[in-house]
Amino acid sequence: MKTFVPKKDDIERRWWLVNAEGRVLGRLATEVAILLRGKNKPEFSPSCDTGDFVIVINAEKITTTGRKTEQKVYYSHSQYPGGLKSETLKGLLADKPEEVIRHAVRGMIPKNKLGRQVFKKLKVYRGPNHPHDAQRPREYQF
Repeated sequence: MKTFVPKKDDIERRWWLVNAEGRVLGRLATEVAILLRGKNKPEFSPSCDTGDFVIVINAEKITTTGRKTEQKVYYSHSQYPGGLKSETLKGLLADKPEEVIRHAVRGMIPKNKLGRQVFKKLKVYRGPNHPHDAQRPREYQF
């Protein structure tokens, strides 16, 4: 029995439009990560990029459960002494809601060369408008 490895010509890439309005952050991120990796396709292979492109709109209208908006903290370090910066989810949603979704999805895909390639297919926008009408994205139903 030979292992099936999809070839580039065999992979059919689609464009999906995901509306984040009223969706819970983590549950939205898992669905988006599955679409990006291609795990919903029968030709999925863990070592190949078989996933689709995903456009997320209305990023500022996501919800969270519990008290995460006040308690969840995002950290970053500038690699200089004393360069640790922290920001709550509430502050990040006010300034850059796209980054909240990117950060959640990034944590759910592999941290290697393939993961970086897959992550480039994610497009996140704050409002309902996006510049990808030419690709004719299909609305993704959960």
